[in-house]
Amino acid sequence: MMDYAHTLLFGFYPYLAGTVFLLGSILRFDHAQYTWKTGSSQMLSKRRMRLGSNMFHIGIIVIFFGHLVGLLTPHWAYEWAITPGNKQIMAILVGGIAGIFCLAGGLILLHRRLTDPRVRASSSRSDNVILILLMVQVTLGLLTIISATEHLDGSVMLPLAEWAQSIVFFRSNAASHLMDVGVIYKLHIFVGLTIVMVFPFTRLVHAWSAPFGYIGRRYQLVRRRA
Repeated sequence: MMDYAHTLLFGFYPYLAGTVFLLGSILRFDHAQYTWKTGSSQMLSKRRMRLGSNMFHIGIIVIFFGHLVGLLTPHWAYEWAITPGNKQIMAILVGGIAGIFCLAGGLILLHRRLTDPRVRASSSRSDNVILILLMVQVTLGLLTIISATEHLDGSVMLPLAEWAQSIVFFRSNAASHLMDVGVIYKLHIFVGLTIVMVFPFTRLVHAWSAPFGYIGRRYQLVRRRA
């Protein structure tokens, strides 16, 4: 029974989440383009907005690309330059700093969204749920760092990368790579897959538009009518 549940969660659930992610994004863009936005609340209240938003976005961008490169780069492509243990230490340092940035910024934004009357009134249920879910995921990620410090030889990082590459490249028995990893890693993966699945139904869809111009764009100025 446990093996069946394990295979279901880490062998089939990733494909369910990925299918919903792609089809949901396409359907939303096709049928509800006017909802394809972040729904900025800056006009309602600028208090703590800049600090929280910048910290959150810097952290989450580093985390995303760090996971993308770290998990999907085959071992043979880097073993000539860096050992799995050193790669894991680098991932711990970079991921830890980015995770703290993301968590601090996200908590600022969440506190603002829940306590500022104007921002709270304009927030949808999905806005609050996805932000809370992201904070849970980042917290789990930071907890995996604590667990990873107990074995700095890369012995856990390699199975995680093998699982991710098996899923992406449609290899058989992907779930078997996660049999011996700790529960905290499995929780982190499960919540991450859930975020991927609900992605098309939240404000996260704006990431598809790759708004890199926001990095150098000045903040909007809203002037009162004289």
